Amino acid sequence: MFADIIIFMKYEMRAYRDRWQAVAEIERQELQDATLDERWQQLNAVVSLAIGLGIMMPDQSEDKVHLQWAKLKNQSNNLYAAV
Repeated sequence: MFADIIIFMKYEMRAYRDRWQAVAEIERQELQDATLDERWQQLNAVVSLAIGLGIMMPDQSEDKVHLQWAKLKNQSNNLYAAV
């Protein structure tokens, strides 16, 4: 009886794993087949979620981004100049 339960559990575990492998394969195929528009919509959804969760700040203008890169470049140059 106990052996039957173990055999059944192994069968169920394999079936569970196989189902999730099939799901992973379908998701991989969907990602591969996604159009640029679909990927853009997905990216926008992720960015909106990040903004909603407070992980990312909304409305960073290009000027702010350029200033931030310039600051990082300056810091990087100062590190190498000290060596």
